[in-house]
Amino acid sequence: MPTIFRIMFCLLITASTAFANSPEPVADDWHGALTIPTGKLMLIVTITTDDDGNLSAVLESPDQAPGQKIPVSEITIEDDHMHLAIAMINATYEADWDDEAQHWSGTFSQGANLPLTLERGLPPNKPVVEGLDGTWRSTITRNGVDLRVILHIETTDTGTHAKLDLPDMMANNIPVTNLTNTDGQVSYAVPAAQGTFTGSFNDDGTITGIWTFPGREDATITLTRDPDDQPATTRNRPQVPTEPYPYKSEDVTYNNPAAEGVTLAGTLTIPEGDGPFPAAILISGSGPQDRNETVFGHQPFLVLSDYLTSHGIAVLRYDDRGINQSTGDYAQATSADFATDANAAFAYLTTRPEIDHDAIGFVGHSEGGLIGPIAINDNQNVAFMVMLAGPGTPALKIIESQNRLIAQSQGADEEEISKSVELSMMISRAAAASTSAEDAEARIRAIMTPEVLAEFGVDESRIESAVAQSSTPWTRYFLKYDPADFMGAVRCPVLAINGELDMQVPAEENIAGLHKLLTNHNDATIMALPGLNHMFQTAKTGALGEYNDIEETFAPHAMQLIADWINTRFGTDQQESEPNHDD
Repeated sequence: MPTIFRIMFCLLITASTAFANSPEPVADDWHGALTIPTGKLMLIVTITTDDDGNLSAVLESPDQAPGQKIPVSEITIEDDHMHLAIAMINATYEADWDDEAQHWSGTFSQGANLPLTLERGLPPNKPVVEGLDGTWRSTITRNGVDLRVILHIETTDTGTHAKLDLPDMMANNIPVTNLTNTDGQVSYAVPAAQGTFTGSFNDDGTITGIWTFPGREDATITLTRDPDDQPATTRNRPQVPTEPYPYKSEDVTYNNPAAEGVTLAGTLTIPEGDGPFPAAILISGSGPQDRNETVFGHQPFLVLSDYLTSHGIAVLRYDDRGINQSTGDYAQATSADFATDANAAFAYLTTRPEIDHDAIGFVGHSEGGLIGPIAINDNQNVAFMVMLAGPGTPALKIIESQNRLIAQSQGADEEEISKSVELSMMISRAAAASTSAEDAEARIRAIMTPEVLAEFGVDESRIESAVAQSSTPWTRYFLKYDPADFMGAVRCPVLAINGELDMQVPAEENIAGLHKLLTNHNDATIMALPGLNHMFQTAKTGALGEYNDIEETFAPHAMQLIADWINTRFGTDQQESEPNHDD
């Protein structure tokens, strides 16, 4: 499920070209700034031509990875229109040449549609700030909650670059501006938080100063620089399986006949021995996901598929459309589109003789638990459904509860929480009521008047990010979602589990909603699992910042519960699997 602080903008890009009418010369450096919720993010596109006039391009994000040049997968310029495709992250840039202004004006799409103007040349170099390079760490305490602050500073041939990580808010690579170091007095600004820091060096090389945020008490923090020889932090992920596996593993591809141009790529794991075997199709949560549902070095679907396959259940997991080896347009897809991808996976498994065609089901995590019921409405041959933090209440209710719980876990006071939740729900309800992206934009702009911005203490720059995030096809569909519209058609056995510490799909109200929806179902098991978070890790509080810190990827007893439940109904011997104490 989406979170209000979770910002992901990664640039991992792998060239076909076309060239017609265009500004002269096209081959040049072009730069522009994206306005995202965490501030402005500079992008540089460098276009070159070979001896035959074919175009190629590379992309750089100097605010995130200065000096890292990443190839663009496709570039065409025809009739003064530029098209860039970034296949690995399913991002595109569509722009038209403005001859009067002498720049490209268009939209960068990667989940959200963001305006981006590219001007000729490189951006101005940042000032060089001496004496600050390195990684600096501190902690801010808000209402008894400690929040980690990590400041990264690096000087390159384009100046000194700084960015901020707030791991307990799952916010990373936040742009830092106005960095100075004058006679030991250090200052910088974080526009995304409307915050500033002013401090000075101590004799021991630390920096102590004051964080200032509008509407909040000033906070005193001390920044400590990591030693030069400190090794990079690596996280242990002990549950990740290694080859050779005690089962068959095969990479597969299959088409989605309901979606032109969508070919799904995944991995099918099949137990050793005589089949046919029951099979689970893993459906990932929100955001562009690979087949392993990789996040923070964890690979929950790899770990879960390993466990289930080792316990007699075949598993198919696949890259989301448009991600990694799967084709299609992720940015324009909704949960209903992803449901057709799940049914395409089902159809593929019915072609495999090793699979029991009467025992193919869905295992969906988070949004995947929303997609499953949608898919079953069009496919009553699905044999079972496992909902891992799948929603049992309307999306608007989830968003409201989620925002409140997450803000509390990040130390916000009640006044802050009330204002944040109120504004978030005003925007969400407007998007839910919209009939198109243009309608959503108009409704949101009508809400975010200067008076409202002043009342809620929100900077005007947030308007564009709110519009971009809330007007996408996925967001508008999600905000309208009510499980009551789909769960009535789910007649197959259902296992629905939540971690009691889940803050993204809050367990108490979600479990209650599922009980209500499945009251008359003849085989529904609904459980809250103590001590587990949204990712089904054994957690302390369930706060988002713990996801990365916890070594465990998936609690073994939760995986055993899933395997036992499936095997009891569809296993080759109809017997419960035994616990694997090595997991």
